[in-house]
Amino acid sequence: MRICLLTGGGYPFRRDALGGWCRTLVDGLARFRFDLVTVSDREPPGGPAYPLPAHVSSARTVALSRETPRREGRDEHATAAAARLCQGLVTEQDEVFARGLAGLAALADGGTVGAGAPLNAVPLADVLLEAWRAGRSSGADDRLPRLSLRDARTAATLLRHAARALAVPLPEVDLVHCVGGTTPLLAALAGRWRTGTALLLTEARAPVAKLRAHEERLSPAVQTVLRRFRRAVARTGYAEAGLIAPLSEYHHSWALRHGADPRRLVPVPAGVDPQDFPCAPEARNPPAIVWAGNGGPQSGLACVLDAFARVAAAVPGTVLHLVGVTAAHEDHCAEQIERTGLGRAIRLHPLPADPRDRYAAGHVVVHVPGPSDPPYRLIEGMMSGRAVVGVDVGPVAETLGDAGLVVPDRDPAALAAACTGLLTAPARRRALGDAARRRALACFTADRVVRVYGALYTDLAGPPPAPAYELTLAVPAPRDARPATLRWLAGAGEDR
Repeated sequence: MRICLLTGGGYPFRRDALGGWCRTLVDGLARFRFDLVTVSDREPPGGPAYPLPAHVSSARTVALSRETPRREGRDEHATAAAARLCQGLVTEQDEVFARGLAGLAALADGGTVGAGAPLNAVPLADVLLEAWRAGRSSGADDRLPRLSLRDARTAATLLRHAARALAVPLPEVDLVHCVGGTTPLLAALAGRWRTGTALLLTEARAPVAKLRAHEERLSPAVQTVLRRFRRAVARTGYAEAGLIAPLSEYHHSWALRHGADPRRLVPVPAGVDPQDFPCAPEARNPPAIVWAGNGGPQSGLACVLDAFARVAAAVPGTVLHLVGVTAAHEDHCAEQIERTGLGRAIRLHPLPADPRDRYAAGHVVVHVPGPSDPPYRLIEGMMSGRAVVGVDVGPVAETLGDAGLVVPDRDPAALAAACTGLLTAPARRRALGDAARRRALACFTADRVVRVYGALYTDLAGPPPAPAYELTLAVPAPRDARPATLRWLAGAGEDR
């Protein structure tokens, strides 16, 4: 059985928050053949950042160029599909949006990303303006801000770029497993509509209403277009996926609020390999805090540095280790550190090849998630047996439970107070570290993830079960629609 693991700009070519989880999944499911595809806005890297096992048939990255040359003339079929997409986006009618998106996917090349962009032959700004004005004039939605011609042109450029993912060619497989994000989901949807391949969606995203850093400078109307487009893509993915696997109760609730069928939701908490993160004794060095992140503008670094300035004043000699800072964000990270004036107390580390070295230097682990970070880094810190202080964003509180400290979001003073309290109370710190390790072992191990996903792959992509007949059941089989992962023994075609 062949599986296409489709991600957004990460595994196996970059080490990021999802990369370790993807690697664990692929390495643990050797009975399947994998084709790895990642879709990115950036130039493809030189080679895989992780060693690939023998059952990986191929691994490639597809870079979406930001150049969107307009084609000569006007494609009427593409224009009609774009009109439906814009109408559904403005009125928030999921079926209309999905028909428009499917029409564009059918027109995309599917083989050449640069050429297969059907929106390049559409006067998209005019189409969007027409749908927007119709929505405002109807009075059905008073939340629509005014969309100027300039706004429409900006939004059209962004939508054209996003739609290029519809042309990403996918390998011939039995199942596409898409790991969150709008861009890979667009590629997965196009592939499903072209070939009918089964789709499994891992929901690891933050709310799509959260804008990226550079998007906060856009006008309110353009921001509204982006939010509604991403929300509509997510809802379309929920409608098309055979199964949806949320990473947490937080993601589960979010998917339900955005139209996911509860019968197709199979929660699968994140997990890490305990052997990768052993519980090592605390080092006898000066007090130390570890934070793991890429160091970018949205990584939570600013909050960490603000809090550390307070910790350094309260507990002199404390060292902050920033682990996993990528080359792309080194300059930004250095600038932020320079502003604190605490450069001598802060250490920058690339992501260690050996995960056992990631948290060993710290006495306390701080987890400040970015807007799209899944809880993997948090679980890694817990599994390492370190006391964890987490900022209350997304699934942090439910993941930590009572095995760590949770502080409010965007409150450096509270974060600093929690860290200072643990650094000055060794017994309490070690007790929380032991509790975090026990909770991680009980709830968030990689073997559980591998076992459940192996069953989901087989359920979605495997052959139908052989006909069998029910002899006796202590509990009657349900008469209503049942979850896709539960097969009741029944005669083929029998009306239950």
